[in-house]
Amino acid sequence: MAKTGTTTQGLRAAIERSGYYPALVAEAVEAAVGGEPIASYLVHQETTFDANEVRRHVTVLVLTATRFIVSHTDEQNADTTSPTPYATTSTESVKLGRISSVVVSRVVANPESYQPGTLPREIVLTVGWGAVSRIDLEPAACGDPNCDADHGYTGNSTADDLSLRVSEAGDGPETVRQALHFAQALSEATAATR
Repeated sequence: MAKTGTTTQGLRAAIERSGYYPALVAEAVEAAVGGEPIASYLVHQETTFDANEVRRHVTVLVLTATRFIVSHTDEQNADTTSPTPYATTSTESVKLGRISSVVVSRVVANPESYQPGTLPREIVLTVGWGAVSRIDLEPAACGDPNCDADHGYTGNSTADDLSLRVSEAGDGPETVRQALHFAQALSEATAATR
């Protein structure tokens, strides 16, 4: 489930509609936003299945004139650290000028007959600002098949701060539309800060 919009009241209502610990989520998000006007937001709740457990989590993305705010809340079952179930909420506030990439990956069905304006089957929104990077290494090789020398390693470093996937099958077409709208607003806002 995702909701998007541009007002503080709309953000609060979208968090409440998600039904996922709304008082906890709203308090964390509103504290991070402060008094700054909201340009756009996206509330995305996801349910995952982990072995014999069902887990829910919610991600709230907020765009203001100067910042990109990410809030994520997870629920946990009772464990050795807590005799009762608990939730963990975190928020991160990133200045728009720090965002180095906004990537929208679209999956479309029947690309040979694609019509402009058709919703993708799913999208993945990836935002990078340098807080988390992933390094993929592999042994380097030369073109000689008989060479057994050590050529060191080669690899890639990828910014991977946030990745959010929404799909028509799992979340519905309106959620895909809302995620695209938020991604466009974020992309335009980061371009304006350059």
